[in-house]
Parts: sequence; C-alpha cells; structure tokens
Amino acid sequence: MKNELLYELQNAFPMAEKPFELVAQKLNTSENEVLSLVQSLKDEKIIRQTSAIFDTKRLGYKSSLVAFKIDPNRVDAAANIINMHPGVSHNYLRNHDYNIWFTMAVSPDSKFGLEKTIEILKERTEAIDAIVLPTLKMFKISVKMDTTGKRAKKEKVKKLSHKEIELTPKHIAVIKELQKDISIVKEPFREASKKLGLSYDEFFSIANELKESGVMRRFASILNHRKAGFSANAMSVWAVPEDKGEVIGKEMAEFSAVSHCYLRPSYPNWPYNLFAMVHAKTQEECDELIEEMAKESGLKEYGKLYSTKEFKKQRLVYFDDAFEEWEKAV
Repeated sequence: MKNELLYELQNAFPMAEKPFELVAQKLNTSENEVLSLVQSLKDEKIIRQTSAIFDTKRLGYKSSLVAFKIDPNRVDAAANIINMHPGVSHNYLRNHDYNIWFTMAVSPDSKFGLEKTIEILKERTEAIDAIVLPTLKMFKISVKMDTTGKRAKKEKVKKLSHKEIELTPKHIAVIKELQKDISIVKEPFREASKKLGLSYDEFFSIANELKESGVMRRFASILNHRKAGFSANAMSVWAVPEDKGEVIGKEMAEFSAVSHCYLRPSYPNWPYNLFAMVHAKTQEECDELIEEMAKESGLKEYGKLYSTKEFKKQRLVYFDDAFEEWEKAV
C-alpha cells in the first residue's frame, strides 16, 4: 500500500476536514493505518512536505532559473552565499562548466528587482559568468514520482482555465497558512482555520478560490526523490529552432517522467532554449528516456546535466519578511 499511498498524496491531497479519512477510503484501508504510514514516511524523510504549491508569477513574484560558473574550489562557499537568499528554493551542483544551478525569486515589492539581485549574488560568489534563464513558455510543471510503476509512458497535459481573482488580505492570510507543512493528525487544517478565526467552510472556500484562479497549483506531498527510489534526475537541454519550440515542447511534456518543461532564452554561450527535467530510478533509465525524446523530436543538439549535489531544496515562503531583511542587509 505504501507506493499507492505515495502516489495518491503527490497527486492531490484532499482539502477537507478529515483528509486522511478520504485517502483511506480511496485505498480501502483505515484512517489510523494511513496516519501511521504517513508519519513513518515523514520520519524516514521520504515525504519532504505536504502543503500548497503556489504559482509564483500569479502572486506577483518575479523568478528565473540561474546558472553560475564558479571556480570548483569555491563551490561550497558560493552555494552557501546563494542559499542565504530567501527567494532561492532549489540549488544544485551539476556536471557542467556552469556548475551551480538555482531558482531565484524576488518579492513584488523588492527594491532591487530580479536582475540586480542576481548581479549582487554574482559579485558575492565571485562567479566567473552567469546565465539568466527566465521562463518564456511553460508546457508542464508536475512533480509526481511514479511510485506505483503503473503510469503510462506518456500522458496528455491538461490545459486548465482559471478564474480571475483579486487577492484580499484574507486570501493572503490563508496562503500563509496553506504554505506550511501540515501535521500528521486527523484534522490537519483545524489549527490554521482556528488561528484565522474561520470556519472550515470559510477556510476551504477561500482555498478553493485560490485553486480555481490558478494561484494555488495544487495541495500535495512532495517527496525526497532519492529516498523514494528515484536516484537520477537530469536536466535535459535542447537547441530547438524558434518555429518548432512550441510543438516540440508540448510533445516532450507528455512524457510522464518529465516533471518540468519550459522554453527559455538562448545566448551565444548557451544555445539551449528548451528544458525538460527527467526523473528515473537510475541514470541508465534517464539516458534511455532522453535518447527516446531525441529520436522522436529529431533534435541533434542537446545536453544532459545531472545533479551531483543538492545544496538547497525547499518551498518558497511567500509574503515573508525575510526578503526585506535580506535586502536591508546588503
């Protein structure tokens, strides 16, 4: 049951009064059994966190993937400097001359803005060079490890339509609670709704508004990939002709093993404009999938960047004073 439970929690965790009871019903088991197993998976650090996943852009934050070329002797020191910024959620060492890759976000009221913040980090880390790779087109973002082995190799990516929303202080208060890792108890949303002085109906109504508007992508568990058995992840990068970017991007996004697929800018020193993150249990599996993607797309110029060290991986904390504090300290 463990693998089925992990897949279910990644797919969609119910936003309800007793979510574990609903999960148990779906898996034909008891609520107590699910609670016990989820707690074990947390203790083993297979489940990293269960919380809301928000759309950074829809919350007014500016973000980008960034690559730094760092002297190999300064890698750890540079990673520590980068990690101190609260807008860095992911930071990896990868097997390339551009060896440190991180995601960077700045708050809507940042006095520096995205480009200046990256420039400050470049100076502080003594990076030899930097590439800024914002998203131009997103084809897929869906980190769901196939713990059951039952997923088809390819899946259609659903195009979602969203309702317009104007965020109120009440929405922001709920976002601040939903972004926290839940406790593994029968009523994990009770404390948050009580703290905000909201009934369950009001709390879940606001949460559903955030979901319907696309501000919240989903509420789900995120796994520690390696501890869940997916020890290989490759950032495949592709040089795609401009007129074929959208078609090939959509095709690559259909591979179930691809969690993220984006079109990004290319540069004279970086010819790759299509990025697809591939997850598998072994490097051999990753390589085979990327070769298959190359064959299907007909693309000849591509690369595979494997992560060799994880410096940081955590959810971005929105509407956090840490952003302002970092800028004050500069």
